[in-house]
Amino acid sequence: MERPQPVSFGEAFRFWLKLGFISFGGPAGQIAIMHQELVERRRWISEKRFLHALNYCMLLPGPEAQQLAVYLGWLMHRTWGGVVAGLLFILPSLLLLILLSWIYLSFGQVPAVAGLLYGIKPAVTAIVLFAAYRIGSRALKNGLLWTLAALAFLAIFALHAPFPLIVLVAACLGAVGGRIAPDKFAVGGGHDAAKQSYGPALIDDDMPIPDHARFRWPHLLKIAAAGLILWGGVIGFLCGQYGWNGALTQMGWFFTKAALLTFGGAYAVLPYVYQGAVEHYHWLSATQMIDGLALGETTPGPLIMIVTFVGFLGGWSQLPLGSDALLIAGVVAAVVVTYFTFLPSFLFILAGGPLVESTHGNLKFTAPLSAITAAVVGVILNLAVFFAWHVFWPQGFEGRFDGIAALIGATALLTLFRYKAGVIPVIGACGAAGLLLLFIKPWLAQQGIFL
Repeated sequence: MERPQPVSFGEAFRFWLKLGFISFGGPAGQIAIMHQELVERRRWISEKRFLHALNYCMLLPGPEAQQLAVYLGWLMHRTWGGVVAGLLFILPSLLLLILLSWIYLSFGQVPAVAGLLYGIKPAVTAIVLFAAYRIGSRALKNGLLWTLAALAFLAIFALHAPFPLIVLVAACLGAVGGRIAPDKFAVGGGHDAAKQSYGPALIDDDMPIPDHARFRWPHLLKIAAAGLILWGGVIGFLCGQYGWNGALTQMGWFFTKAALLTFGGAYAVLPYVYQGAVEHYHWLSATQMIDGLALGETTPGPLIMIVTFVGFLGGWSQLPLGSDALLIAGVVAAVVVTYFTFLPSFLFILAGGPLVESTHGNLKFTAPLSAITAAVVGVILNLAVFFAWHVFWPQGFEGRFDGIAALIGATALLTLFRYKAGVIPVIGACGAAGLLLLFIKPWLAQQGIFL
């Protein structure tokens, strides 16, 4: 089998653009698509090099699938290759979520849209609970890590502890525990070893490190300086235009912090986003947050793109550009939030990639990161409880329990667990159930049956 021909920038551009439109299924699905296309079918990169890059991305805060796209694009076509791959991975989702956010605010009370959302919300609750199970089954390998997860759940559920504090305490406990009982914090990754070869690859195991991927201090300092300029320039402009306490400036600052706390994926950082966007800044309501997650689950790209929805609603409600520019304010806020959320991901890869390429060894989770991952399971479980509370008791515990919504959620959960169904089919089926319920309710009422 012959080695593939060198890939032009244009060919890579077309692939990353296509990936941006088909990257459904969360990080696992997105990574699987890249592996199938780049390792198995096109053979642009070998299995070991692919997994080596993935191990690094899984250690970082931020969406690992998007960071993996940046890494592979950078490895093949230098800095601009990484920038283009990362941007195209999120651009379709950004545009689609801006459109859906506008439709939601303008037509969200239309019966058909409300019916769809009624069916999708219980499905989202089931999906979050299933995410806690999936991460927990991989991360909680012993009683000590289970205890950390339980303590994290109690801290955020009962004590309302801020998410950054939970991450910090977990990291400290992991650092201490790693010295006292290192075997308890040794996490075996699922990506540690390559299982097979698919033939000679364009970037193969035995090939030397490309010249642009070699570590050089001037390159690292250049990337760091560019990052400071790209971050400080925009936050400085927003501060000068709207003041430090202006909505757009605070969005930039808040989502910079959120971007640095996304260990464990989007589900882990959502409680932090909820605490800030809903409870502190009041950019949107709790119900709107759940609706945003429902919309985020139905679009391609990283799930953390829900921040685009949060930004759009924040811009719409806070009126940073005046009451006559609601749509423009929503779009600007959505772009600002997305920019500050993903900027660190690009910098981590472009700055750290040469260091990773110089090792060619498997990167392993550290003890602090193992503890953080365990705590994240408890935080995600709290998120599932939060969603269940607002979806099944929409008027609070004093109000009526919504048995139909609970039945839809239980069915979705059973489908995910028992039949291993994908997220998109489950959401589609539950949305259809909500729409069907909207149409049959009048008929059932005529029969004396009230739901």
